Amino acid sequence: MSNSEWNDVEANLLPEKVEKMEEHGELPKPANRKRVVVVGLGMVGVAFIEKLMKFDVKRREYDVIVIGEEPHLAYNRVGLTSFFQHREVENLYLNPASWYASMPEGSLNYHLNTLVTSIDTDKKTVGTSNGDTVPYDMLVLATGSDAVLPRHTPGYDAKGVFVYRTIEDLQKLIEFSATKKGSVGAVVGGGLLGLEAAKAMMDLEEFRKVKLIERNRWVLSRQLDGDAGSMVVEQVQALGLDVLLSRRVGRINTDAENNVAGVTFEDGESMDCTCICFAIGIKARDELARNSGITCADRGGGIVVKPDLSTSVPDVYAIGECASWENQTFGLIAPGIEMADVLAFNLTQAKAHSPRKFQSPDLSTKLKLLGVEVASFGDFFADRDGPKELPAKRRGAKTESKPDAVKGMTEGPPPSPVKALTYKDPFQQIYKKYLFTPDGKYLLGGMMIGDTKDYVKLVPMVKNKKQLEVPPSEFIVGADKGGDEGDDLEDDTQVCSCHNVLKGDIAKGVKDGTCKSIGDVKSCTKAGTGCGGCMPLVQTIFNKTMASMGQEVKNHLCPHFDYSRADLFNIVYVKKLQSFEQIMAQCGKDPSSLGCEACKPTIGSILASLYNRHIIDNERRGLQDTNDRFLANIQRNGTFSVVPRVSAGEITADKLIVIGTVAKKFDLYCKITGGQRIDLFGAKKQDLPAIWQELIDGGMESGHAYAKSLRTVKSCVGTTWCRFGIGDSVGMAVRLEERYKSIRSPHKIKGGVSGCVRECAEAQNKDFGLIATEKGYNIFVGGNGGAKPRHSELLAKDVEPDMVVSILDRYLSFYVRTADKLQRTARWIENLPGGISYLRQVILEDKLGICADLEKQMEDLVGTFFCEWTEVLKSPERMKLFSQFANTDEGLESMDKVDDRGQQRPAHWPKTSVTEDFKNTKWTSLSWQPLAQSDQFIDCATGSSVAVKRGDTQLAIFKVKGQYYATQQMCPHKRAFVLSDGLIGDDYKTDKLWVSCPYHKRNYELKGADAGKCGNDESVNIATFPVEAREDGMVYVKLPPVEELDGVLGTEKWRVRREETEGDAHMEKLDRRIKAMKGRKGLQASHLPEGLGERGKAQAILAGGERGANGMDW
Repeated sequence: MSNSEWNDVEANLLPEKVEKMEEHGELPKPANRKRVVVVGLGMVGVAFIEKLMKFDVKRREYDVIVIGEEPHLAYNRVGLTSFFQHREVENLYLNPASWYASMPEGSLNYHLNTLVTSIDTDKKTVGTSNGDTVPYDMLVLATGSDAVLPRHTPGYDAKGVFVYRTIEDLQKLIEFSATKKGSVGAVVGGGLLGLEAAKAMMDLEEFRKVKLIERNRWVLSRQLDGDAGSMVVEQVQALGLDVLLSRRVGRINTDAENNVAGVTFEDGESMDCTCICFAIGIKARDELARNSGITCADRGGGIVVKPDLSTSVPDVYAIGECASWENQTFGLIAPGIEMADVLAFNLTQAKAHSPRKFQSPDLSTKLKLLGVEVASFGDFFADRDGPKELPAKRRGAKTESKPDAVKGMTEGPPPSPVKALTYKDPFQQIYKKYLFTPDGKYLLGGMMIGDTKDYVKLVPMVKNKKQLEVPPSEFIVGADKGGDEGDDLEDDTQVCSCHNVLKGDIAKGVKDGTCKSIGDVKSCTKAGTGCGGCMPLVQTIFNKTMASMGQEVKNHLCPHFDYSRADLFNIVYVKKLQSFEQIMAQCGKDPSSLGCEACKPTIGSILASLYNRHIIDNERRGLQDTNDRFLANIQRNGTFSVVPRVSAGEITADKLIVIGTVAKKFDLYCKITGGQRIDLFGAKKQDLPAIWQELIDGGMESGHAYAKSLRTVKSCVGTTWCRFGIGDSVGMAVRLEERYKSIRSPHKIKGGVSGCVRECAEAQNKDFGLIATEKGYNIFVGGNGGAKPRHSELLAKDVEPDMVVSILDRYLSFYVRTADKLQRTARWIENLPGGISYLRQVILEDKLGICADLEKQMEDLVGTFFCEWTEVLKSPERMKLFSQFANTDEGLESMDKVDDRGQQRPAHWPKTSVTEDFKNTKWTSLSWQPLAQSDQFIDCATGSSVAVKRGDTQLAIFKVKGQYYATQQMCPHKRAFVLSDGLIGDDYKTDKLWVSCPYHKRNYELKGADAGKCGNDESVNIATFPVEAREDGMVYVKLPPVEELDGVLGTEKWRVRREETEGDAHMEKLDRRIKAMKGRKGLQASHLPEGLGERGKAQAILAGGERGANGMDW
């Protein structure tokens, strides 16, 4: 658990805020500040300090002195178990020492390693063990609690007996365990703390066995019922923990030197062990208050507090585990944080607002213990103990009469005020029990094991006490939607425009059993095998149709992994895995597998999102799709598009000249994109370095249009020029694009910033968008165009410009961490439990306590930025990757060009695939030909490939796990010569190996009897050839004579010609109408009678003179 789980998000920003206020002279300096003394620098104590400082920074009414007994600053006691991994106390600190030092001068002082020994409530002072006397105006006791040690048990003081409470406890346990290698360790207590302690002792890896002793019949008896607790027992036992239930320790056995030798239970049985850790509860530390005359609870202990957290003595307050509210003390951290919040609010804000009262706290908990997901929420024992509180009846509802005592004796007890809905799956180890009022109108509480994803949406239902709008059964089995399609699209809705696949086609294939996987859907219907843009929708239809039939739908990345993208991301993040080999070894089903076209780009994206190293270096290049592999978008004729970054659409005339010059020099087609930048099409692979050399020399950099990353942040001119603008939309958009450029994510990200509500930048259909208001910016998220457009939703309102980056950092980091593969933010938010409301809680309210982590993750990542093309130009080895062929500098073109509106574009796709049987071609003779050098291939876990030319034929050679394979370069589907750029995949179960065409993912097998066969389109296949590497350093391919090879596979033979694809003049009629319109001119002509026109003007400028002038005065 992250330390930031418990930090106040705004308090974390206080150092920066204070620094800015000091710079601008905004810090108030009132003379008569009150002194608040806080006794206890634990999690609750520091939470109070954070909140008080946050509320008071603009007032400076208080100076705070905090006195801590331990030698450490406040640390994350909930995350103590992690100490066993890193052994660094500072890693647990909730705030670094610099945070305390950054507060306004005199406002915060702390004393460590100091015990407060007395309180003089008359003189309003406290005394310390150092002999100091510290005066106070207000005293806050946050002394916490002590771990209970059973002093009535013989042997409790033996060597080897520990408790699990502080860092010092853990350090002693670590030191002692190292002397007891191979022995048995024991934990007494099966509650939350006991299971944590057991995990800690197992993580030490010093004990041969760890045993958990619990006096009840199941563990977690304060959170779970018998069924749920027993299921947890089964799961932790499967993980290697021995659990002894219904056992009470009668005595601790010792040897002659008072070392722990074992325990004897109250039933007479005994057990050997060398170490015992007690985790049997806590006791409020109230002795300081009790000795000072402050009222404390007789039963259970604790300092008695009122709803405002005040004690029996004026100006003395108590919060956290030491406080007794309505005869209750709380061992969970959340109630203590709530107390701190109430008290800090009342001390600072109550002058302008009604004072807050501490009310019955939410004791809901959700955590992972020994790998087991456990949650309990609301009144989770309402069925056992009776409900603590029932929702108020609506006005006008019939009130229930008091139970009749006579009827109770004759007719039995009245019906229970609670009804339970229970689900138990012993196979998946899932247990759910939800408690409702008898009429099923209100949810009271519940518990979950194994599957806790609904926790976040159920807790607010209980807290808000709102009447349910759905029957209780829907919480377990889901809603009955009256049909079996699972979404609101009609069967005749076109899902895949490339192959005209309807929704009904997909649903029918799934229902009749033809399609049992998403791969089957692609193979049977061709959906998703074109541009691939429909795949998220295809996946949704498949998932919902399968679910409607009662079939399990797994969200695994691909057949190589039993994890979703989000699961894999978190594993890589936590374990700090940094290569494909490490990830496959630790997470894959087969450690030696090559992966496939589905998992490789995802892993490449995850590694880039975490470490941002150059994606085309040897160990990562084989993970990239063609666009990332060549840092440019591949187009249908095998050329690429070039998109330099134009942040926020703001560009100088000089850069326009640079772009125009490059386009003229390399004869590139130009197009302004929807994201306000310029796309240059038709760049040959071998020309890409030269093109980027010119652009970067002219002050430009990569626009990452080829990547699943930030594309653009579109802007209107805002206050820069517009008379209506109220916000600097261009300035904000430039800053956001510059910050997030190059950040890899599950899918592309687009942003927008509008300077006013006229919304000229269309910010409300972007992944994130800002609209300026009088108070700042409204932030919208989760919008997109595409196959399923979605309007964005409001995340935050009137955000100060300084806070925009923090909120977007959290939002984008959370998206990168948790989204599925190729999932846009729109679909991601739709699939979040609770949708935008939940996202607000996570991002704005820090519901998960990870905001600081999210911001740090983004801060670290943006700090690694580099221009990928600049680094290519610096490296001769990287430059070599951009040749068309490995064995010659000659080039070949495979598609005719067509003049269109003054520029050239490639001919359209051929209407049909090539169905010739290349696989079974009978060659007259074959001979070995040296076509590549062995050192042009790299030995890596993802495979390596090059394209070669022989005569007019293009071939692809692959090296995989030390073996070579050779095929034709042309994919017959669209006659595209690109197979060497495809991703290599395998099936570890069937030993199949294939290359996936980078255009439309046709998968061609590379080895065995089926070499050349297309695994997902039976209408096409390819030729394959024997290949081997020899000692002379060359790679040889066994080929037929040149003329025969060219006759079957030659580039000219299969060149896509304009006359075969351009015959359909479907716009001629429209063109005739446009040309007939009054005032129309040719696209390149000038309206002026003697105007030079587009080309004439450009030529005059380039020639250095305009109509006899001496050129432009730049």
